[in-house]
Amino acid sequence: MSDKPKGPATYFPSIEKKYGRPIEEWLDLVRSSPLTKHMELVSWLKTEHGLGHGHANALVAHVRAEQPAAG
Repeated sequence: MSDKPKGPATYFPSIEKKYGRPIEEWLDLVRSSPLTKHMELVSWLKTEHGLGHGHANALVAHVRAEQPAAG
């Protein structure tokens, strides 16, 4: 069963269920934000969109893992 979600993606089913939006919408929201720092994005999702800390952190971590490291 290697297709089982790992890391931040393990939160995705509960995020969709709790907040009623597809995960891709949440990921696009994070990708399109002008904010760049991890905790700024987490705080923004919590205050502007009502997400819990763990869910917001999982979305931000997933999007940041997609991006090439800055340097």
